[in-house]
Amino acid sequence: MREENKRFLKRTLIIALPIMLQNGVTNFVNMLDNIMVGRVGTDPMTGVAIVNQLLFVFMLCLFGGLSGIGIFTAQYYGKGDHDGVRYTFRLQFLLAVLLTVAGILILKFNDRALISLYLHEDGGIGEAAATMSHARAYMNVMFFGLFPFAIAQVYASTLRGCGETIVPMRASMIAVAVNLIGNYVLIYGKFGAPALGVVGAAAATAISRVVEVGYLAVHAHTHTEKYPFMRAVYKSFYVPGRLVKNCVIKGTPLLVNEALWAGGEAVLTQIYSQRGLSVISAFNISNTISGVFNVAFIAMGNATGIIIGQELGAFGRTDGKRVKRDAWKLTLYSVILCVFSGLLLFLLAGYFPRIYNTSDEIRLLAAGFIRASALFMPMYAFENAAYFTIRSGGNTMITFFFDSCFTWLASIPLAFVLVRFTGLPILTLFVCVRLLELVKCGIGAMLMQKGIWINDIT
Repeated sequence: MREENKRFLKRTLIIALPIMLQNGVTNFVNMLDNIMVGRVGTDPMTGVAIVNQLLFVFMLCLFGGLSGIGIFTAQYYGKGDHDGVRYTFRLQFLLAVLLTVAGILILKFNDRALISLYLHEDGGIGEAAATMSHARAYMNVMFFGLFPFAIAQVYASTLRGCGETIVPMRASMIAVAVNLIGNYVLIYGKFGAPALGVVGAAAATAISRVVEVGYLAVHAHTHTEKYPFMRAVYKSFYVPGRLVKNCVIKGTPLLVNEALWAGGEAVLTQIYSQRGLSVISAFNISNTISGVFNVAFIAMGNATGIIIGQELGAFGRTDGKRVKRDAWKLTLYSVILCVFSGLLLFLLAGYFPRIYNTSDEIRLLAAGFIRASALFMPMYAFENAAYFTIRSGGNTMITFFFDSCFTWLASIPLAFVLVRFTGLPILTLFVCVRLLELVKCGIGAMLMQKGIWINDIT
């Protein structure tokens, strides 16, 4: 039994570590980007933070849509069905294009109204006007990177679903290097380039995404002996009607869930922003720094989805006890890992905000948010593992109620009442809302133990 556990842990690390490293490098560079913009001033930093909150909703919609199809990718690959993987790639590609067009149109024609939702004054009127100007300039350039970003996610999602995590990691690391260099040159105007500020930051991001999708596509299409499902993948866009129907049934709740969850997080931030623009700035710093450490449970969640999905495709209900046991192992690994990463983040929380060119009030508030996020990290790890476990068996309607419905029916109403009708400090208020998610952990544990997610959907 001990030898079996060692083999399982090794398999988990082979999948999780490249994802962890990829997300870690990406988030670390995002942190450096954020610091670079933050060195320009508080208004540019706040404008970029607001736009990234809106783009986060688009990216989570994309993630949800692709993930719904990706459930089939992992199970088809577990069966050795390369035609099935090819069909899921085509379906993901078409969905990515559709969602990107819709996202750009919605954001382009509603940019001023959406940004204005976060502009609650706690200083002079010039702060809001300057923040709006920086935000719109940044968003208009970021649009150019959304298509390459979306297609890169299609390639990365397919490769990861087939157990290949090294190549997406390598592509991401190349892209973040391009992004970091581009930011340094274009934000500050180095080596003869103009100093473009937030526009330079957006341009560097767009360029890096073109590089990322280029690397993934070239690698995938020149290694068809390793990825036979890539052969003739663009010869047509035929997908069997039965698979389309199944993906719509299983994938729509995931897409809606991610849209509502990301939208819920945006609404929560908007509710908190009623305490002033300084709250947005502090959240921006906290989320950026915490993101570097959150890679632990994010990578473990992805690994859980891949491993359990492949096991369900290979064993299904014929060995349900083994699949359930492995799901609990993965959950335990994730929680233990996040106890240590959360402790490290808590100890370093006071140092990171000092790097930013902002007020002492914002630095102090950001440090408080970082410490709170660090303490909740094991809880986030459990929630994430439960979500990916339940999702791997295609029970996407359950994940919909478990995830986004909880946010809209519990977290958002509580935040609204506390902000509107109490004088609680914003940090205390934030902690109260997050503590409510302990109920969500209990629901997740119950659903995992019942095993209703153990299904072979292919």
